Amino acid sequence: MNEFSVICRILGSLYNRQPQDPLLVPLFTLLQSGKLQQHWPLEQDELLTRLQENSDPQLLAADYNALFVGSECKVPPYGSQWPEGPQEAEVRAFLTSRGMPLGEGPADHFGALLLASSWLEDQSEADEFSAQVTLFDDFLMPWCGAFLGKVEAHASTAFYRTLAAISREAVQAMRDELAELEEQQGGEAK
Repeated sequence: MNEFSVICRILGSLYNRQPQDPLLVPLFTLLQSGKLQQHWPLEQDELLTRLQENSDPQLLAADYNALFVGSECKVPPYGSQWPEGPQEAEVRAFLTSRGMPLGEGPADHFGALLLASSWLEDQSEADEFSAQVTLFDDFLMPWCGAFLGKVEAHASTAFYRTLAAISREAVQAMRDELAELEEQQGGEAK
């Protein structure tokens, strides 16, 4: 699993699952021990330290629910609920065409899109790169800035405010990496 995939998997999981979810215990253990920083590929030490200092899953549950859960949530995590976001059916059709197994949950959830990006990266199909570009350009980038800004504005915990800042930088860094690869491939094709 490469750095791109690791970033997407970690961030996607933190948005896609309740903080007290048993599947997140190993991730919160890494966060709380400070060991995530040793393996984090981006220069975000200050933000990661802030995340570490505020990473008690039990204290985060109420903020997660207020932010992301239910029809009255402060920040809908689904792209289809944002003016610039994709329709869930479009995302589902795209991911299904790529062979990704999908569950019953909405495919246009911010965390699910990051996890899908990790999955696409790990599959390493011949055209996986173009699939990544499509995922970012069509389904993630048009609305993630507004989404992350609202998370920062409405979060009652430093954890989710910091997670939004980390996510903003990470998503942009990953898209920049894709742009560099696009340029390299464009140069090779000429």
